[in-house]
Amino acid sequence: MIQLHTFDDQRAQSDALAKAVGDALHASLAAQAAGSTTGARPAMLAVSGGSSPRPFLQTLSTQSFDWAHIAVTLVDDRWVPETDSASNSQLVHATLLQNAAKDTTFWPLVDTTQDLNAHVAALNADARFSSVPDVAILGMGEDGHTASIFADSPEWDHAITTTDRFVAVHPGSAPHARVSWSMSALKEVKHLFLLIAGPRKMDVLNAASASLQKNAISQLANDKGVRLDVYWCAN
Repeated sequence: MIQLHTFDDQRAQSDALAKAVGDALHASLAAQAAGSTTGARPAMLAVSGGSSPRPFLQTLSTQSFDWAHIAVTLVDDRWVPETDSASNSQLVHATLLQNAAKDTTFWPLVDTTQDLNAHVAALNADARFSSVPDVAILGMGEDGHTASIFADSPEWDHAITTTDRFVAVHPGSAPHARVSWSMSALKEVKHLFLLIAGPRKMDVLNAASASLQKNAISQLANDKGVRLDVYWCAN
């Protein structure tokens, strides 16, 4: 199910999404504290990279959340060192892990000193990721990919069917190998948001939700068990 929230300007979009994310994290922390006998684990927040989320991540960094009990990770990342400008990890450090969120725990998805497939196997065995994020903010490309689940990658069928948390992806139309949460993992996220802007991306989303297509956002939009809160800015 898609719940659409529309905005005329980026500032209003960022402010509204930051509030929604804060409310979702607060609810997750409260639920964990109520159900725990050994101490609540951190609430896990997964964010996206790229240029579009930058203003939102900067807004999020100023929010007075209970950052000491929140762990930040990524929805996906490119298989490049953090020193590379294409690294989503670098973006998160420069935008989100600042201000009020500067001391927040960060769980990266990439370690290029390791073999890619071996590293993904290690992530799938990592106790920190034994559950999916409590809150995830997705982006979307004009080809309908979200996270790094690309329809033109040789891993497409695996990425949308595996029960593993993480997959390695080699997109045909985009540079760099990737590490991404799988489709099954994304479908388990309780508070799932999509941050997009412009009429073209709305057209892509509308087509993807109208009927099942071979792209990742359509797989999510057409799953009746998934609620996707879309924060769309016209400009």
